[in-house]
Amino acid sequence: MTDDLDPKRQLELAVEGATVRASGRPKDACPYPLESRERVAWMEGFDGEPVDQGPDLPIDQS
Repeated sequence: MTDDLDPKRQLELAVEGATVRASGRPKDACPYPLESRERVAWMEGFDGEPVDQGPDLPIDQS
């Protein structure tokens, strides 16, 4: 979904989201409209991972 954004803008939004998280503000501080590409990119920065990426699986210890 964020593929339609300019890569530079996508990075700016991700950095903005990460900065907000680092400052201790909540996720609902996102200023972008629901379901917008900007919000997705911001949330990816806040969460530290792409929205469409599943969680990491545990490493097999066998």
